[in-house]
Amino acid sequence: MTRYKLEIAYIGKNYAGSQIQLAKNGTVETKPTIQGELEKAISTLIGVKNSKQIRNIKTIFSGRTDAGVNAKAQVVHFDTDKEFVASKFIKSINKLLPQDISVSVIEKVDDNFHSQMSAKQRHYEYRFINRNQKNAFDGDLMRVEKEVNLERMSKALKYLEGEHDFKSFKNSGVDNPNTICKITRADCRREEDLIIIELSANRFLYNMVRNIVGTLLMIEKDNLQPEVMKEILESKDRNRAGKKISPYGLTLVKIEY
Repeated sequence: MTRYKLEIAYIGKNYAGSQIQLAKNGTVETKPTIQGELEKAISTLIGVKNSKQIRNIKTIFSGRTDAGVNAKAQVVHFDTDKEFVASKFIKSINKLLPQDISVSVIEKVDDNFHSQMSAKQRHYEYRFINRNQKNAFDGDLMRVEKEVNLERMSKALKYLEGEHDFKSFKNSGVDNPNTICKITRADCRREEDLIIIELSANRFLYNMVRNIVGTLLMIEKDNLQPEVMKEILESKDRNRAGKKISPYGLTLVKIEY
């Protein structure tokens, strides 16, 4: 068997997340997912044809992205006993995939490579519009009418850098006992009416980025001091943090190995 690594990009608007989920009765959910579309396309190209199988080629993603979340360079691996030419494979699979999913890279990797377990750093961006009036070209991006204080936001974000317990930004009801993450970069910048939040870490909890940005906007809305972010972080209390915000505008930018 040969292991292959893929880099894929997608717009998450039309999908129920990156990975296939099971319904309560144990069957596969019928809502489209990035993984489902990718595995269908790979199986069409190189999978063993067997009508009794739902999926012939099993893919492993670097991590799960929620419904509506985009990716510029999501990393996936899969194993197969088929040999193929990478350039032809990319051209063929991109013809099979929906318009909002694309493959940019495929390469052979060592059997020890694991798209999730081998990842060292994950980089996310969250974008929102900061303007008091809507624009027809805003698309699905969230719009914040009140002008934000970029200096205060940057100071608040800096309290998140380093290794901390991020329980305050963990979704309630999510079974994940390990809430320790190491954020190596937390910053923000403005490009005209666009605010871009940049977060890099060794790992992220489910919905952690959306909860952090929601907390940042809560601090802005109430004109609180940046130190409030530190207090919320140290409290390990989800009820003190801001609400989870829209997935639109969140993009997985890059993964480092």
